[in-house]
Amino acid sequence: MSELTSEMRAIKDKMKAVWSAGDFGVIARIIEAEDTAFIHRLNIKPGSKVLDAACGTGNCSLPAAKMGAHVTGMDLVPDLIRQANERALAENLNIKFDVGDAEAMPYGDNEFDYVVSMFGVMFAPRPDVSVSELLRVCKPGGIIAMANWTPEGFVGKFFKLAASYAPPPPGLPAPVEWGNEIIVSKRFGSNVSDLKLTRCIMDMKIPMTPTETAEHYIEYFGPTKVLYNMLNSEARERFKKDFVKIWEDHNIASDGSTNVEHEYLEVVAVKK
Repeated sequence: MSELTSEMRAIKDKMKAVWSAGDFGVIARIIEAEDTAFIHRLNIKPGSKVLDAACGTGNCSLPAAKMGAHVTGMDLVPDLIRQANERALAENLNIKFDVGDAEAMPYGDNEFDYVVSMFGVMFAPRPDVSVSELLRVCKPGGIIAMANWTPEGFVGKFFKLAASYAPPPPGLPAPVEWGNEIIVSKRFGSNVSDLKLTRCIMDMKIPMTPTETAEHYIEYFGPTKVLYNMLNSEARERFKKDFVKIWEDHNIASDGSTNVEHEYLEVVAVKK
């Protein structure tokens, strides 16, 4: 891999700081059941070698290990790896967790039967580099599986709101492009023998009001916490009002809780 430019190094350092803020483990618990369902749909065979790339706190690593796979989890953020290790130890699961970059994975060529990433690798700033790495570490005939937020879904709308308060660096592709079927097909191109793209809905149920949910994300979800803290007091009030509103506008619960449908694109590719 070529030497990083100073600009790209700064972007990666900022990403690490953003995902280190708050406590993503608290947010990860909200989507844990969906991660487990995603892994189970892959029908991973016992003894398979699985890489959970950009693994966060291990939501995909743990169920894969319970299916009998030999699992390695990797993430850019040391504290998320610490939490993932603690979770694996608590459940007596033998999972190897590493700190690493999805654009420069510390693994050999053709090493894994399955390379999975749920709402993880999509945030790497250079998709051409990350897709090359996903393909490199996967065995021929192996499976690369991703779950990526769509531009049209709730998270895509949240990212659009966030960008209106703090525009991203110019020239970087939006993470939700990984939720666009045409773009994903082009990124994998002729390197795969089969590519299945399925839009899925995650029913996110949170036992809080929309206002409490927005406050919860501001406290614990790194990107929201960092954005909120960088704003002045007037902009914070406006952002919080806008943030509460998108939870309210998409809430299908009527009992005082929050239930919002989150759309994502499930990607299952077979490497040639």
